[in-house]
Amino acid sequence: MRPFFILVSVILLLVGSNRALSADTCIPPLPEAHTNNAVASATFNGQVHLFSFGGLKKGKSWQDTSKAAYMYVEGREKWERLPDLPVSEGRLAATAETVGERLYFFGGYTVAADGSEVSAPENFEYNPYKRTYRRIADMPVPVDDAVSFIYQNRYIYMVSGWHNTGNVRDVQFYDIKNDTWAKATEYPGSPVFGHAGGIVGKRFVIADGVAVLGKDDKGRRQFGTVNEGWMGTIDPADPSQITYRRLPQLPGRGHYRMAGAGDDAGKRVLFVGGTPNAYNYNGIGYNGDPSKPTKHVFAWDFGKDNWVAFEDKFVASMDHRGLLKWRGDWITIGGLIKGQRVGATILGIKNHCVFN
Repeated sequence: MRPFFILVSVILLLVGSNRALSADTCIPPLPEAHTNNAVASATFNGQVHLFSFGGLKKGKSWQDTSKAAYMYVEGREKWERLPDLPVSEGRLAATAETVGERLYFFGGYTVAADGSEVSAPENFEYNPYKRTYRRIADMPVPVDDAVSFIYQNRYIYMVSGWHNTGNVRDVQFYDIKNDTWAKATEYPGSPVFGHAGGIVGKRFVIADGVAVLGKDDKGRRQFGTVNEGWMGTIDPADPSQITYRRLPQLPGRGHYRMAGAGDDAGKRVLFVGGTPNAYNYNGIGYNGDPSKPTKHVFAWDFGKDNWVAFEDKFVASMDHRGLLKWRGDWITIGGLIKGQRVGATILGIKNHCVFN
């Protein structure tokens, strides 16, 4: 676990005791292993539905970028294959959110045979009843590896991220009602990709990610994780206005591609997993070293106005695009596990049986 300041509260257990779930509450693995996939959850007709869109398959080459979409319905024995994303190439590092009875898929990037990567402007609304996609307004500044969250059940924000050739400080938000985009107050931290975060009420928290840290003696850009936390407070009268506050720094190295989410009930933003070593999509670091996933679990607690640390989760993982609530636990879908292996896994923070 990253060493925290002494003023940080260390909590041994996230919620209750660690235990294995009974077999009838375990979530089956994805039909095909995926990582860097956009994930979301929704409740329809009283049943929780889990979704996975795009990502990277186990070969981890440019040819393994995926357009596949899957859905799991609470109580069923397996995932269902949905219609593919309506794009010509697979999407990595996209993000997905649920508002009402629709899901929204944003951004991501494509990888060509020569290794070139392009941030995708296309965004889609998915109708889970008709199983259809509808293209919505393109993102003004296409980004991938950004943080998304929902405000007032109407606006979906995209914070920082990578845009074709570099990170941006843009904070863009999509208005579901009018199918339009607008810009909000820029992110004041280091422009990053692969960061994580979430929102509770009108306050959101962003942590860590990867920045361009300069160039080597041959003029090549150097990438590395940053150790930063920022809180943004959205003005309820004007969603384009955000006031920021820098949060206390956590000692140690920052993390890349953690899973993050706002926990309304707990009044906190949770962060899970990730790695301190920046890497390309195949899990090999930009420094040539294989990146190793972590088991870390921590949060910004709004009530304590500070960071808190929790007991490590059972299985180390990284390369996530979201953290979802499931029956009192928090789960990730897919991702990279030990040995940079692409998983079909559903990993819980406190429950072990969801790991295949």
